[in-house]
Amino acid sequence: MAELTRSHMREAAFMLIFEKMFRDDSYDEIIESAKAADEYEFNEEAQQLFINVCNNETELDAVISEFSTTRSVSRIGKVSLAVIRIAVYESIYTDIPVNIAVSEAVSLSEKYSLETDTKFVNGLLGAFARSEKVPADKRDSVSPKA
Repeated sequence: MAELTRSHMREAAFMLIFEKMFRDDSYDEIIESAKAADEYEFNEEAQQLFINVCNNETELDAVISEFSTTRSVSRIGKVSLAVIRIAVYESIYTDIPVNIAVSEAVSLSEKYSLETDTKFVNGLLGAFARSEKVPADKRDSVSPKA
């Protein structure tokens, strides 16, 4: 498989997560469908991020609901929700620094959604990034701008 940058890998995982939101197919069926469509490149790492985010969806949504003061998780647009889930997952379960996860999420939101949605994503993830939900060693590097 192709060598992808972390940003491209994350975007590929976003595409798979977004697709899964509309289909009850298995992870393998979603991945095979994406391969057959050949619309974007993804690698094993993107596939694993997709599966991990989907497997932790309930817990991720519980965290998201704590920081979404203006709408319930079910009312968050699917693009925004997919982007937020990735950032929260990476911030809690991986060694990705929270400021990178948030920055990447905002970039994906800017590419795939409206400006108001991007502001929502940035605000929610900014509050999350400064919270106790993020491991302390990852929170220390958070700038207060978000």
